[in-house]
Amino acid sequence: MSSNLFRNIRRFFSRASNSASRTVDTRTDRESRLREEIAEHIAMATEENLRAGLDPIEARRQAMLKFGGVESMKEDYRDERTFPWLEHLLHDIRFALRMLYKNPGFTVVAVVTLALGIGANAAIFSVVRGVLLRPLVNRDEARLLFVGQIAADSSDVTFSVPEIEDISANLKTIQAIGTLSALDFTVTGLGEARTLTAGVVDGTYFDVIGLKPVLGRLIGPADDGPKAQGVAVLTYKFWTSTLHSDPSVIGKVIRLGSFEGARSATIIGVLQPSVPYPVETELIANIVTSPHHLSATMVTGRLHRMTDVFARLKPDSTLEAARAELTAKYQAMRTAHPEDYKDSGLHFTVTRMHDQINSRANTVLWVLLAASGLLFLIACSNVANLFLARTVRREPELALRSALGATNAALRRSLLAEAIVLCGAGLLAGVVIAAPMVGVLSRYASRFSVRAADLTLDSSMLWIGVALAFIATIFLAFIPRLPNTDKSHAFAVSSSGTRVTLGSRRRLRIFAVTQIAACFLLLAGAGALLRTLFVLETAQPPYATARVLAINLPVMTDGRSPEQITTFYRDVRRRVASLPGVEKVSAAMIVPWRDSLALDLHMQFAIDGAPKEDGKEDPRARFRTISPDFFSTMGIPFLEGRDFNDNDRTGSERVVIISEALAKQLFPGQDPLNHKLHWTDPLLQFSHMSPEPRRIVGVVPEFDDTGLIPEPTMTIYQPSDQDGFSGRLFVRAQGDPYALMPVLTREIHNMSDNQPVERASTLDDVRAEVMAPDRLNAIVFGGFASLALLISIVGVAGVLAFSVSGRLHEFGIRLALGASPRNILSGVLSEGFVIALIGVTVGTAAGFALVRVIAKYTQELQIPGATPLVVSAAVILAAALIASAIPAIRAARVDAARALRSE
Repeated sequence: MSSNLFRNIRRFFSRASNSASRTVDTRTDRESRLREEIAEHIAMATEENLRAGLDPIEARRQAMLKFGGVESMKEDYRDERTFPWLEHLLHDIRFALRMLYKNPGFTVVAVVTLALGIGANAAIFSVVRGVLLRPLVNRDEARLLFVGQIAADSSDVTFSVPEIEDISANLKTIQAIGTLSALDFTVTGLGEARTLTAGVVDGTYFDVIGLKPVLGRLIGPADDGPKAQGVAVLTYKFWTSTLHSDPSVIGKVIRLGSFEGARSATIIGVLQPSVPYPVETELIANIVTSPHHLSATMVTGRLHRMTDVFARLKPDSTLEAARAELTAKYQAMRTAHPEDYKDSGLHFTVTRMHDQINSRANTVLWVLLAASGLLFLIACSNVANLFLARTVRREPELALRSALGATNAALRRSLLAEAIVLCGAGLLAGVVIAAPMVGVLSRYASRFSVRAADLTLDSSMLWIGVALAFIATIFLAFIPRLPNTDKSHAFAVSSSGTRVTLGSRRRLRIFAVTQIAACFLLLAGAGALLRTLFVLETAQPPYATARVLAINLPVMTDGRSPEQITTFYRDVRRRVASLPGVEKVSAAMIVPWRDSLALDLHMQFAIDGAPKEDGKEDPRARFRTISPDFFSTMGIPFLEGRDFNDNDRTGSERVVIISEALAKQLFPGQDPLNHKLHWTDPLLQFSHMSPEPRRIVGVVPEFDDTGLIPEPTMTIYQPSDQDGFSGRLFVRAQGDPYALMPVLTREIHNMSDNQPVERASTLDDVRAEVMAPDRLNAIVFGGFASLALLISIVGVAGVLAFSVSGRLHEFGIRLALGASPRNILSGVLSEGFVIALIGVTVGTAAGFALVRVIAKYTQELQIPGATPLVVSAAVILAAALIASAIPAIRAARVDAARALRSE
């Protein structure tokens, strides 16, 4: 049985090979041998007839009759050794190549259109696969869970140590719990001092996460507890990019400085490449390296939340069982501590790690995939229009072939061959287009998922391209209608020229309407994004941004007292202010727009002497720590009162400056100066800030440092010399701010040679960087919409051009009967306008239907406003009129006598 199977397999490949070889060269050795064998058989039979007494002519005739038809024998032999259908298809492909070569305009437009549709979809799917579908490298990722809290405003909330202890006690469905706290360390001992984003983890973290080292070892249970030695693990990306994969880094002792002091740590390993979550860390250390993690504030503060929780399911447990058990623990904890959770609005979540990592990218990438799908639909509709129009023009040729005996299968096969050639060329060009698109789209997707940062071209893209090309091939091959099989009718058609039937015209218009509808959906979405970008670009902040340089000067606590740190920043301001080209210098706790973790710091406060309503919480305000001259550096004038000065320091009267919004809301019709306020927030116990009353000494205009579109905000400013450190330096330059950096850095290093001076950027550039995602959104979706519009307009123009070419006889008759060229012109323009109007109407209805469907699965979808919809419709209608102009002008210029004679 197996021998028969192998024999049949060999025979199959032999026949396929013979088919290909015959198609390439019909004068092969095999054909020569076949002719020789046939001639030899006939010669032998002829000799026998001669010996029987027949004359030579009759002897050969009898031999030929006995042998049978030579050509039929050859065909039987070829059919036995080859696949006839493959030969016919290859023959049709050669014929299709010749036909397409003779019509380069059609061929180029069709191939480029298909390449855009196939390339965009293949690139998008590669990104979707790499970000959303590719498995994580973590061991048994299906058992890896992320445990979190969600606030009422849908923001993520971390856990406190007491909360973690409550929810992780005596779990039956969870094998182990691991924790990570994200913070910045100022690191010395790895070359130049630098600030690194780090994670502080417990001893079970790496076992729970399921990762391995590529060098050394990882942090384990032996590294847990306050008496353990400080150890650290480097992430693979930091080790390769910054330390150039130096293996000698293992065993090196470094100093990790944080806001409560510095500790030593030994580098023990390098982590395998993996997806960092919840932040992209460069270094991971054990708990003992962070003095804050060992403090009573961290260990006992139930509201002091800064830790993320990961869990690993037991092998026999399910996600639903774990979610139910952990939720019950969480509810019991809230019941046991009602005061800490009153009106908190928090709710508990348990998700698979894979889903949690992709949560931000899910909606964006699927919407992008839908957009590329619309582009593919537009491309296929456009090429189908061109293909259908070309087939109608070739109807006399097809009818003649049918009359001469060609079957419908043969005719359909010839159309299939043309579709194969077009889609094959479109596939090759699409792969070429898709390769750079993957790079662009991966940079775009990296805004939403760290998994997109290192995406490269993979084989999945090629297979997606093949699948799309196959769909397009079948679609194109079976759209055209074949001629009538009746031979008399076929001869009539072949001799009468091209006639555009009502059915053909209807199908062309349907494809054009489909293109317009899909294009409208893309344009409306891109229009909404462009409108957002326009609002952001035109909403300039009411303070200086072009010549103000923002520089990170991380607090170095190693070997310094709080008083020494305060003195250091004061001296930095003084010495930098004396440099040539410096106009103003100040310091603050954050850089506007850039320091996202600190931008949303709100705390409750109360006005001294103001009555408090029962059951009503104290108001909340943003708090900011700034130095003297901060507002003058930013170019912001005072509305009332004074700025901070060098006398506002530790030991002196505590003072604050308030924003105009706070003054209007809490002191309507009053002078807020010299009123006092104090902080009342429960989180005050976890900070170094004093609850003592603070006197209001100044009022400033709105200074919204969080939103790109300024809004009124209740903000309280306090002097950095009284509460907290600065960490950010602001320099207002007289000329080019960046030209100051070399001398400024040298001056600071003269004061402290290991002080990091990092991320120098003007506020203009900071704002531009923060706006980059919105700009990239508009560019990506605008690019899709522009391509869709171009393809759609070509489609409309093609439909009208084809319609006009088929109605020349009609236009000639109408002109001969007295119709004016203007009427002909307006009629064709109206036809294009109506096609576009129907497409916009269909697109609007389809868009609202899609929104209703998608809204069932995600809350992140936003419907474009009226302006993007109206503008998109106007653009499409105007473009359709422009596209209709050329065919309309051609129709209006028809020579009536020539049109009638041609028929």
